[in-house]
Amino acid sequence: MGIIDEFLDYLRYERNRSDLTVSSYGDDLHSFEAFLAELPDARRLENADQDNVRAWMEHMMDKGNSASSINRRLSSVRSFYRFALARGRVEVDPAHFVKGPKKEKPLPQFVKEKEMDRLLDEMEWGTTFKDVRARTFIILFYETGMRLSELIGLNDDDVDWSLRQIKVNGKGNKQRIIPFGDEVARSLQEYVLKRDNDVNRVDNALFVSDKGRRMQPATVRKQVQEQLSRVTTLKKKSPHVLRHSFATAMLNNNAELEHIKELLGHESVSTTQIYTHTTFEQLKREYSNAHPRA
Repeated sequence: MGIIDEFLDYLRYERNRSDLTVSSYGDDLHSFEAFLAELPDARRLENADQDNVRAWMEHMMDKGNSASSINRRLSSVRSFYRFALARGRVEVDPAHFVKGPKKEKPLPQFVKEKEMDRLLDEMEWGTTFKDVRARTFIILFYETGMRLSELIGLNDDDVDWSLRQIKVNGKGNKQRIIPFGDEVARSLQEYVLKRDNDVNRVDNALFVSDKGRRMQPATVRKQVQEQLSRVTTLKKKSPHVLRHSFATAMLNNNAELEHIKELLGHESVSTTQIYTHTTFEQLKREYSNAHPRA
């Protein structure tokens, strides 16, 4: 019995892995075995070294395999060599110190500035309490970059009207101050007037339901999604997308990265730097679309 078959029997009978899992491990190992056999100095699984494992990974990358796919196959090879080493079938584990490729983090999605302008300046909005509240949600998320939990947690006394600033409780109960401009001030004032006329509040929450209780996250998400659907085809249409849109708009209009970090409440500027990648991707698209020889 070959060493691969021994390992697959071990998975099937001792580890009780499913037939599908065992088949996947087998495919990965046979792929690595075939790669080794085609090397100029043809190798077998028993005498492969670290360079062979790395070369196999590079070969998969050259063929367009994703980082997730390569890491999964590398995991199969690691498991195999741990088994083979424990059973005395190999003297060293060539995959032990080999690191797989890093998975690329998806870039944050954002609503374009012209789409937000159309939503806030050109679209019709109703005058009911729900409509006024929804528009205020959109404006606050887009013009302050606050998180959903931060908005829901706001109380009336967190808004300083004279200094035009809002105190929010961020992650880890850390407080920060966010300034706001004329549009936020007008929208908040209109909302508070409508709220006090139409709703009997139960507590001091700034944003309340029709029954006067603090807003639930699901309700805010639903209303934001409904409004963003009017202007964008993004798959995700959430308060967090508006937070991304705030940061991207700030960066596009020459705001300093350190200042954006403070407004968003990030611990490190390295977290904020992902928005520089977003704007660069946007720049590349604009270049490709506009330059005649791009």
